[in-house]
Amino acid sequence: MPDLPSGTVTFLFTDIEGSTALWEQNREVMAAAVERHIALLDVAIQAHDGVHFKTIGDAVQAAFPAAPAAVAAACDAQRALLAEDWGEIRPLRVRMALHAGEAEPDARGDYLAAPLNRLSRLLSAGHGGQILLSQ
Repeated sequence: MPDLPSGTVTFLFTDIEGSTALWEQNREVMAAAVERHIALLDVAIQAHDGVHFKTIGDAVQAAFPAAPAAVAAACDAQRALLAEDWGEIRPLRVRMALHAGEAEPDARGDYLAAPLNRLSRLLSAGHGGQILLSQ
């Protein structure tokens, strides 16, 4: 398991807009698109010293030791997603949100911390293609 940041951690959460309908339209095509989507996100996350610590459905959760790195990763990921040729499926529109706060990883490689609750609310306010940041 990779080393997870602790102390003040900046979290990046993502979610594909309209993914339920896309899954219902063509499960095989969407499965391939999500696999590619996660690969593109992982490249951006790793390039900025982040750790992809959880995937929930087609949503990604990552942790970074520094806020500027998390912002750079989100920007790189959005650019990569926009540049991708999605073939049969319409372009994936991914909402992203970033929030920093005090957190410690648990023994399972996950976080249980108040900043994650705020971040989930922030992400739900976004639209595909947006990156939302908390103050």
